[in-house]
Amino acid sequence: MSSVIAMLTRVLAGGLGVVLLSGCAGPHPEADIARIAAVKASFGPQFTVTEVAPTGIDPELLSGQALPDGLRFEPPGCARLATARQVPPGTEGNMAAVSAEGEGNRFIVFAVETSAPIPVEKPESGCAQVAFAGTTVRGTVEEVQVPEIDGAQTLGVHRVVQTVVEGTPRTGELYSYSAHFGVYQVIVSANPLVVPGAPVVPVNTQRARDLLIAGVNAVRR
Repeated sequence: MSSVIAMLTRVLAGGLGVVLLSGCAGPHPEADIARIAAVKASFGPQFTVTEVAPTGIDPELLSGQALPDGLRFEPPGCARLATARQVPPGTEGNMAAVSAEGEGNRFIVFAVETSAPIPVEKPESGCAQVAFAGTTVRGTVEEVQVPEIDGAQTLGVHRVVQTVVEGTPRTGELYSYSAHFGVYQVIVSANPLVVPGAPVVPVNTQRARDLLIAGVNAVRR
C-alpha cells in the first residue's frame, strides 16, 4: 500500500516521463485514459481528491510491493494469486489516476494503456483463497466478488498482510479490482486509512466496485 502512495507522490512530482504509444489502440480506438478524471464527480466534499494527468507508467510502483522470497503457501501450488502483478516489470505505456481519501478509506482509480494486452491472472482451480507465511510476514490473499463488465475481463482480490515493524505488529489490508479490455486496464485499489486514536473503518467495497464500472465507462465511452 505504501508503494501505491509513493507512486502517486512521484507522479505528482513529475518524476515519470511520458511514453508515447503508437498503433496500439486495439479494439477500443475511442478509449482515452485521461477521461478517468470523470470519476472525481462521485466523491463528495468529505473526500480529499487528487488527480494524476496522463504520464508514463512505472510497472514496479504500479504493481505494488512484492512479497519476499521463501514464503510457504497453503494450499501448496497456489502462489500465483498472491504473487501475480497487474502490470509486469518491463511493461511500457501510459497511466492516469484519481485518488480520494475520506470516510476512513482511500480509493485510487488507475487507467492504464500498455503497448500490448496484459493477460488476466485468474487463480487456478482450488486456489481462490491462499494463505502465506514466512519468517517476517504472513497473510492471506483471496478472490472476491467483482462486477461483470461487458467486453472486459474482471478480477477482484483482497489481500491482508501481517508483519512486525520495530517489535510492533502491523496489519495492512488492500482490495484491488481490475478490468482488462484490449491494451487498456482500469484498476481500483481501496484500503482503510490508519488514523491514530481512531478505529479502523472497514473498506467500502461496494463503492470500490462501482468505481471500477464508472472508470471503464469513462475511459471507453
